[in-house]
Amino acid sequence: MISRDEILKPIWYAFTALDVDRNGKVSKSQLKVLSHNLCTILKIPHNISALEEHFKDDDEGPVSTQGYMPYLNKFILNKIQPNFDFMELNKMCWTLSAPKHISNMNLLISDVDAFKVWCIFNFLSEDKYPLHIVVEELEYFLRKLFAAVGCSWNEGRFEDYKMQLSAKKRHLNAWELIELIGIGHFTKGINPQTLSMGINEVCNEIVLDVIKQGYMMKKGHKRKNWTERWFKLHLNYISYYVSEDLIEQKGCISLDRNCCVESLPDKDGRKNLFIIRCVEKSFEISASDKKTKQEWIHAIQDCIVRIRQGLSSAHRESRQKRRELRNRMKAEQEIMESRMRQLQLANESKQAQLEALSKDLQDTSVRGDLVEQRRLQNQTALLDRYKRDLEQEKMARMQMEEQVVEKSSEVEQYWQRMQELEDMYRQLKQALDDERQAKEDEEVVRKLQARLLQEEASKRTELEQIHLQQQEVLSQSQKEKEELEKEKAEKERALQVALEQLESLKLKRQGAQEEYKAVTKKLERASNKTKTWKHKVSKHEGLLRIVQPGNKLPSKMTNWGQAAFTETELDQMEKIWQENKNRSWDGE
Repeated sequence: MISRDEILKPIWYAFTALDVDRNGKVSKSQLKVLSHNLCTILKIPHNISALEEHFKDDDEGPVSTQGYMPYLNKFILNKIQPNFDFMELNKMCWTLSAPKHISNMNLLISDVDAFKVWCIFNFLSEDKYPLHIVVEELEYFLRKLFAAVGCSWNEGRFEDYKMQLSAKKRHLNAWELIELIGIGHFTKGINPQTLSMGINEVCNEIVLDVIKQGYMMKKGHKRKNWTERWFKLHLNYISYYVSEDLIEQKGCISLDRNCCVESLPDKDGRKNLFIIRCVEKSFEISASDKKTKQEWIHAIQDCIVRIRQGLSSAHRESRQKRRELRNRMKAEQEIMESRMRQLQLANESKQAQLEALSKDLQDTSVRGDLVEQRRLQNQTALLDRYKRDLEQEKMARMQMEEQVVEKSSEVEQYWQRMQELEDMYRQLKQALDDERQAKEDEEVVRKLQARLLQEEASKRTELEQIHLQQQEVLSQSQKEKEELEKEKAEKERALQVALEQLESLKLKRQGAQEEYKAVTKKLERASNKTKTWKHKVSKHEGLLRIVQPGNKLPSKMTNWGQAAFTETELDQMEKIWQENKNRSWDGE
């Protein structure tokens, strides 16, 4: 079934051809003639006064397309009969529109072939006015044409032409397509007669819905004789003619959902038989060979299935699918472009954020490098000082070992060493006190430094506030500046005083830091002194004993004679020494 959009396309060409001034309007007399011809071709009873009745409220001037469309829909298109000849409608509209466009073209094809190309264009063009054909439909037509003439498809040449169209940002109209085919842009080297046969085959297949055609033998209903006929298969019917020139039609087989096609065995000397069973009649047909027979059976069966499913012809369905695919791809492309714009905006935002982060990272890296340099310098200084202290302690330990070796052989200096031990205990206590005092001084210095830092921060905040106030004062008008000049001077003096206080606080903080360093050194010296005295005590504590009354317990014997202490006394002294050592460690 031919849709209303397909019928409107050739009528639009006829209306445009009558629009001589190209202002979108046609005189009523011309529209009367056009309407009469349309009614004749579409087999509609023509009402002569309908046009005047429809436009009775308008003036005597011409009628536009918008004004003619309601009349066309109401009095013509709504009354179309299904058995009209669509090609006659195309020929009538072609006769009106073609002379103005193809008369100046030097075409290598005949007017009949140009008319068929025009019909193919109307079938493949978009349902938008003015009519045009998109690149995908143009490629579909050219591929069909090349397949019909038996030539290979030149992909490179078509891609170049498609790039040219894309650069011009336009589509082809019907006359440009006819010129493109007529001058042989894509068909150079193809015989004109072969090209004409290819155009005719494509037109029959696409426009006229000729699914299959060819010679076959048909059995008569009355005389039962076999006669050769030219058969043409459409979606809803099969027409057969005396010959392929289609001059004399001998009959038509209507196809509906109740029809069926079946293969028959060979009989009466006839081979490759099949039968088309309809409600009223059955038709026996003989094909030329088995392949042709199977092709016809399959094609007829496919038409019956499409009728049962309520589908249109294969080419119309394929065209609709291609349009839906293009619309879907266009919608997806628009969505993709929208997403790309959003991503681009997000990318620009992210790029700005990354640049800001990069700048912050650079600043942080510079500050980190400065902090790392200071930390390394402090660490190097501490390491050098630790090495020096370690060497000094090692030397002191070596000297102490030498002294212990020397003093171990001098038993007669017992009382003198006892006195030295008591001095060592006093000095150890003093060292512990010094260490404790050093820690307290260190805590005081830390608190002082924290307080100074807090005061410095508050002063810095105050300075920033004063600076902001100055900026606000500077942003005021000239009259306010004159009135506040005195206040500005006072604030500058306050700022100077604050700066001096800040400098004073910085000097105090530096003094506190130096005091903290001195206390730290003092604490380290006290710690070293404590360690030294503890070591001395641990070395000599086992060698000294206060003279006490003897006991009657047996004395401990050594390699040098009778021991100065008993076993019990040694255990008690070791226990006391261990407790003192633990207390000293806890104090540290």
